[in-house]
Amino acid sequence: MAVVLAAGAVLVAVIASGAASAQAQSVPSNTSPPAISGSAVVGQTLTASSGAWTGSPAPTFAYQWLRCDAGGGACGAIAGESGSTYVVASGDVGKTLRVAVTASNSDGTVQATSAATAVVTSTAAPSRTSDPVVSGSAVQGQTLTATSGGWAGTAPIAFTYQWVRCGADGGAADGSNCPAIGGATGQSYRLDAGDVGHRMRVRVTARNSAGSATSASNATALVVSSTGAGPAKNTKEPSVSGTAQQGQTLTANGGTWSGTSPITLAYQWVRCGADGGKADGSNCATIGGATSTTYTLGSADVGQRLRVRVTGKNSQGSATVASNPTAVVQATGPALPSGAIKLSNGKYSIPVTSVSLPARLVVDGIRFVPNPVRSRRTAIELRVHVSDTRGYVVRDVLVFARSTPLVTSAGGEQRTGQDGWTTIRMTPQRDFPLRPGYAVQFFVRARKQGDNLLAGVSTRRLVQVRTAR
Repeated sequence: MAVVLAAGAVLVAVIASGAASAQAQSVPSNTSPPAISGSAVVGQTLTASSGAWTGSPAPTFAYQWLRCDAGGGACGAIAGESGSTYVVASGDVGKTLRVAVTASNSDGTVQATSAATAVVTSTAAPSRTSDPVVSGSAVQGQTLTATSGGWAGTAPIAFTYQWVRCGADGGAADGSNCPAIGGATGQSYRLDAGDVGHRMRVRVTARNSAGSATSASNATALVVSSTGAGPAKNTKEPSVSGTAQQGQTLTANGGTWSGTSPITLAYQWVRCGADGGKADGSNCATIGGATSTTYTLGSADVGQRLRVRVTGKNSQGSATVASNPTAVVQATGPALPSGAIKLSNGKYSIPVTSVSLPARLVVDGIRFVPNPVRSRRTAIELRVHVSDTRGYVVRDVLVFARSTPLVTSAGGEQRTGQDGWTTIRMTPQRDFPLRPGYAVQFFVRARKQGDNLLAGVSTRRLVQVRTAR
């Protein structure tokens, strides 16, 4: 049989156990350039990615950091800097930096260069990493306290505070349309009568020698009067998060409450039966000692639904409300195989190394493109999906396919991806039949590397594609 080699490719034939496969070799080719992450500031560490490459066998990478002019040109190699990371030095100030990545395999060597960084500076202006936070009760006469939030930049960084009074909608996210409160420039602020009916924010400005930046906290709740606030009243019911399965931990959110501050919350977990019990949980059995915001499900909870009852109490009274019930608690399931990854469709992907007898591989998905085949000039793509007898999607499976009789090029072995799919590409030969109502049969084998071709967890399947003119 004649084999035609594509330009620039080398065909290596490997014969094993009577079966033949072919593997193409090619020079590395860059499909996405290298990139640099990190701040172009003296003392900061930059990290290079190799970019995306094709080539067979897979290339290895070498790095060389380059110092360039402010426009990113006139670059020169930085002596001794040949790793994937680089600590910005004082000699880089006023310059930009690039990284050159050299990809090599047995078929050749190719170099690609990243885009230039920003111009290197000796200091970094402050930049926000997390917003300021305001704590305290939104009640007239109570004191609010602010944190500065999280900031990056060259030390030292100094902070100034400005409290602002926003409308009932909370104003703009940065507080820029909220009036500043004269003299309210400390980390704490005592609410007065003028704040009632408003929501408060604090705007924090961070400064260093390189510049400044301002960030605002989230808005507080609507400020209420200190008189006539009344007893504790639930305004949003408690909720429970977590998986309803033995051994898992549930977490309670106390909901929201109004009334005279301070309001304290007490928790009690209850077991409600499979029907979930009454809406207020009053007919559900109290679980002894389960009085914190978290609860770990035990064997006694299997088949039951749980609620948390929350009591809010202040100086003028108290009220108790219950969360919605959880789902019915399930018993502990079997442990997942090593390397299991949950996919977006809810299934689990496992490596083929986690499949061993008595479990076996299963070819459970086949797609031909095109189907039917109408021309010998169009390549046939065979999509194969592999799972195992336990229902897990399996990745890194070696899949082989060939037509029977051999009327196409050999597809070779391809590995399944994380989703369990792989694609094998074959080209019809001159004797590939094109007749209406006819079908060409293909042999498909899926195996674990290292297993005997006809033993271990491997599987085989015959499939077919229709032909037509």
